[in-house]
Amino acid sequence: QVQLVESGGGSVQAGGSLRLSCAASGYRSSSYCMGWFRQAPGKERELVANIDSGGSTRYADSVKGRFTISRDNAKNTLYLEMNSLEPEDTAMYYCVAKIYYTCTAGQYKYWGQGTQVTVSS
Repeated sequence: QVQLVESGGGSVQAGGSLRLSCAASGYRSSSYCMGWFRQAPGKERELVANIDSGGSTRYADSVKGRFTISRDNAKNTLYLEMNSLEPEDTAMYYCVAKIYYTCTAGQYKYWGQGTQVTVSS
């Protein structure tokens, strides 16, 4: 059974940093595409970043240069390093995975429960 468990959310002031973690179990996460979505109240869900089995990454324009996605294959863990946080980054952040080597195929089948990030001005 695939499980994704996020941690690391919290409240910070604008300009601050947070690192989100996602512990994966039930499959070898290094072999497949993983990513982070976020959703703020009243807004559309947004793909923040993803990383494929080869380590190629993609970012939403709104976070390029500020966020970094990475994975530790030995720990079966995905990370999202968030720097220069802005109030607009406030949202629930979800770890996601799909059983494809590339992130351009298929749908995200597996979702974590989410971790809240709140950035105050």
